[in-house]
Amino acid sequence: MRYFSAAVASVLVLSGAAVMAQSERPSELAPLGPPPVPADNPMSQAKIELGRQLFFDPILSGNYGMPCSACHLPEAGWSVQAPVSIGYPGTIHWRNSQTIVNSAYYRKLFWAGASGSLEHQARSAARGGVAGNGEDDMMEARLAFVPRYRRAFREVFGDDWPSVRHAYMALAAFQRSVVQTDTPFDRYMRGDDGALTESQKRGLDLFVGKANCVTCHSGPLLSNEAYYNTGVPAYAGWEEDPVAQITFRFELYAKGVTEERYRNLKDDPGLYFRTKQEADLGKFRVPSLRYAKYTYPYMHNGMIETLRDVVLFYNQGGGENEFSATKSPLVKPLGLSDAEIDDVVAFLESLSGDEIIITEPDPAFMEPLPVARQ
Repeated sequence: MRYFSAAVASVLVLSGAAVMAQSERPSELAPLGPPPVPADNPMSQAKIELGRQLFFDPILSGNYGMPCSACHLPEAGWSVQAPVSIGYPGTIHWRNSQTIVNSAYYRKLFWAGASGSLEHQARSAARGGVAGNGEDDMMEARLAFVPRYRRAFREVFGDDWPSVRHAYMALAAFQRSVVQTDTPFDRYMRGDDGALTESQKRGLDLFVGKANCVTCHSGPLLSNEAYYNTGVPAYAGWEEDPVAQITFRFELYAKGVTEERYRNLKDDPGLYFRTKQEADLGKFRVPSLRYAKYTYPYMHNGMIETLRDVVLFYNQGGGENEFSATKSPLVKPLGLSDAEIDDVVAFLESLSGDEIIITEPDPAFMEPLPVARQ
């Protein structure tokens, strides 16, 4: 496992030649540096390790059966290789599970930017009705019955008894350690001309030129974190899966729409849930393209299967959905040839390094609480 301190070191050691060569690279893009860390949740190896244990432990869920890793499997790109994520038992989720790799760099989490920090995201996932479905007081009580956690929370946070708020902080710290800053693209942007193949270099030229992907996929994260409707078709499961239909109506009701929309919508309103603005219907945050080699299928509802399919989708000018009035004018036919499409796909693959696979911790067991002394 490459923890935070190693990730920081790997991106700070640049030779003078590499820095000079970087000026010849596309100015709209950059290699990825160390992740930002909030002042009120500093990193430490002990905190990261506690977060790693909690990430794989179903203790932070309603039924003691839904760890974070249920929807963010390391061997599946730290996501789920299915159109939508796994739901709480008896339900099905309704959006694609995003990878946690490099999630530390986002200013807004979830597809519609509903959380402003990894700490808040962890809480929202653990408590979400079709995700963890947990209750803070119940989860906090469980933590108190685990000797390993009592010791760890005391060491890391000074807690007499584990605090669930501190559990979310530890989970956030762990996620900030799961970063990848040494992809072929990063090495190329730091001056290593041999880090990309000729096909990938042609793809990079197309990415910032003819294909104009860089308009939305820019900066070190390869995302401007803005919101667009690109015409992704509605999730097919809502036509054929009765449980998915129930989840969809539940989300419409819980997040708030008009009665008319509740009865008639057939697609995910996206950013509209947060803003209640007509102009935001069907818009979703631009995802990073990093680690995308392993996170198929793609889009907010997993309706596009491969990276090549994604490029083909944009090459034809996107798609059509229920919210055509808000479709971005940036999405228009690109005119790429088959060979150019191959090169763009090759470049997209350079944004992923080796798979990040870690060893799951041994399970933690509950024991009776020590008897209070009189």
